[in-house]
Amino acid sequence: MSAPVLRFAPSPNGHLHLGHAYSALLNQHIARELGGRFLVRIEDIDTVRCTDKLCADALEDLEWLGLEWDGPVRRQSEHLSAYTAALNELEQKGLLYRGYLTRSEIKQAIADKELATGTPWPRDPDGAPLYPGGSQEPAVTGRPFALRLNMQKALAQLADLVFWPETGVGPQGETGDVPAVPSEWGDVILARKDTPTSYHLSVVVDDALQGITHVVRGQDLFYATAVHRVLQQLLGLPCPTYQHHGLILDDDGRKLSKSARDTSLRELRADGVTARQIRTRLGFG
Repeated sequence: MSAPVLRFAPSPNGHLHLGHAYSALLNQHIARELGGRFLVRIEDIDTVRCTDKLCADALEDLEWLGLEWDGPVRRQSEHLSAYTAALNELEQKGLLYRGYLTRSEIKQAIADKELATGTPWPRDPDGAPLYPGGSQEPAVTGRPFALRLNMQKALAQLADLVFWPETGVGPQGETGDVPAVPSEWGDVILARKDTPTSYHLSVVVDDALQGITHVVRGQDLFYATAVHRVLQQLLGLPCPTYQHHGLILDDDGRKLSKSARDTSLRELRADGVTARQIRTRLGFG
């Protein structure tokens, strides 16, 4: 039986904060306890926001924390062909379609539907409205589009109930073999014209290619695992064991976020906070 393999996979569209530090340290800790390997992957498919400088800064912050990983760092931007191959496989199965609606068109379409029916339009577990278009949208030459998974057709191809093994505890106390409900996500985006893959697609492809056996990540991604399980089954990829840990929150009980410009590790370093102090604060002293 092969040794366990865990990974920390940040998206460097901003500087790392304490939440990233906790997840990275936890993954390394579990990997060492299990006698396995710990990998670092840079999820930089957003080539506009994920700059080379931010990627370098992220790796420097991890080294400063005292993290040591096994093998080279994988950068997703250098492996786009792997995700294209997965897209082609799904397309050959007739599971993808082009969605042409812009954000403003989606907003207007939903408003029209809600006005007509008098009922709220369904939202996914993250609160975003489900896509109101569909696989019958007429092709528009020269117009940008997103490749979306036809979730209804995808689920029709899966004979067995989809679940995942969860060793952590979900937001509602879920644990054990957790039934996935991917239909709650609707027709998720798997690629855009300007970004030839998505987080959902690239994460399951990379986890399989890198032999990841244990995915340890924050509870904010708990329900997204349903989408990942569908893609794994459609592409014939193995299912890791999942563990979704609690999040590091600010004083207002909100999860830390790069987009909200929460205090980064770099700022803490500049203020004289040591790596040992951070590790101790996060329970890894």
